[in-house]
Amino acid sequence: MRKILLNILKYILKQLAKLIIWRFQPKIIAVTGSVGKTSAKEAIWAVLKNHRRTRKSEENLNNELGVSLAIIGEWPAEELKLVSGETLAGAKKIKKLIFWLKIIFSGALYFLFLKKTAYPEILILEYGADRPGDIKNLLEIAKPDIGIITEVAEIPAHVEFFSGPEAVAREKSKLIETLSANGFAVLNFDSEIVKKMRESTRARVIAFGFGLVDGEKLDIKISNIENRVQGVSFKLEYGGSFVPVVLKNTFGKAQAYAAAVAACVGLIFDLNLVEISEALLLNYKTPKRRMNLTAGIKDTYIIDDSYNALPISMAEALEIMKQISYGGKKVAVLGDMLELGKHSIEAHQEVGKLAAKAVDVLITVGPRAKFIAESAESAGLDKNKILSFDTSAEAGLAVQDLIKQGDLVLVKASRAVGLEKVVEEIKKI
Repeated sequence: MRKILLNILKYILKQLAKLIIWRFQPKIIAVTGSVGKTSAKEAIWAVLKNHRRTRKSEENLNNELGVSLAIIGEWPAEELKLVSGETLAGAKKIKKLIFWLKIIFSGALYFLFLKKTAYPEILILEYGADRPGDIKNLLEIAKPDIGIITEVAEIPAHVEFFSGPEAVAREKSKLIETLSANGFAVLNFDSEIVKKMRESTRARVIAFGFGLVDGEKLDIKISNIENRVQGVSFKLEYGGSFVPVVLKNTFGKAQAYAAAVAACVGLIFDLNLVEISEALLLNYKTPKRRMNLTAGIKDTYIIDDSYNALPISMAEALEIMKQISYGGKKVAVLGDMLELGKHSIEAHQEVGKLAAKAVDVLITVGPRAKFIAESAESAGLDKNKILSFDTSAEAGLAVQDLIKQGDLVLVKASRAVGLEKVVEEIKKI
């Protein structure tokens, strides 16, 4: 019965969203990829928000319901939690029902009475692909004018629901296959998988990256990246000119890629590099629990990357820990990476090898993460510097006791592991 009601709700919201798109004709920017979707979406919004009427999908609501919600209207964060699965018990179920009714009623009113000048000129939407057919379903709601593919990892999330990584890539490439000849496909040319997708679109291709593939011309090139305790800095180059970009309290290539995506989109809307750089500095905020630097207890620092984890993002986070010049001890709290299917054991073992070279102390959380611990020990990390726990609650208490003044602590795992609890235990109040 619950599934039937959910399908009815999806249908109603989908039709409302399609009607609103038909009436107001906004420019649609859609972002997909294994990693970096949300950061790219936030960076695009930061660049465009002061130049056009712009709306973005909130949180990680990137399925049919989430995309429909973003098209229909803007909603308070507390109400969005009702539909994101975070608060569903008891009286919350009644509030959730009321919220859905509010959305349907509001959507109908917007369609019938809202002035065109009151609706956003640009919608920035995140398209998730957890299972085969997801992108097709989202395209039925809103076909983009600009399609962005950030990255397709060799071992992507949700790979267990596909026949393999190639099938994941095919699913995500559908986003740009439907673009018109007047559209734009913004592609990460550092990824061989993504670069090949240029053959499947009629749209104009805008390429970004570090130039890791020799001989490829990039529209936006990233260079001179440097991770420091204060944040990440790099240059964005376009047409022989460049601007420096500084993003405080965050780190890594992922943030540079997000800025490059935003620069590509900014150029499409006739902004210049200086305007783009200034907008990023003033407006860009890293999404919660994604490489956020925060103060911890005992005068420590925490890199909170607890929102999600894939092999590619684990490797990036550990590389950042390795690169940062820091006087204190480096501690990594790493949990399970989920939905990797048959690749799970090998992927966790690879993370262990990287951790052994990047940190002084390793704490793992969850049954799969024990393979990280075993591999790190085999790679040379002192076994007395490795601790393993079954739950985030146990790990949080242990980390609280273990860390000392001046330590730098990385916290990262798949969302379901709940390592945000560890962050809450050790962050400064």
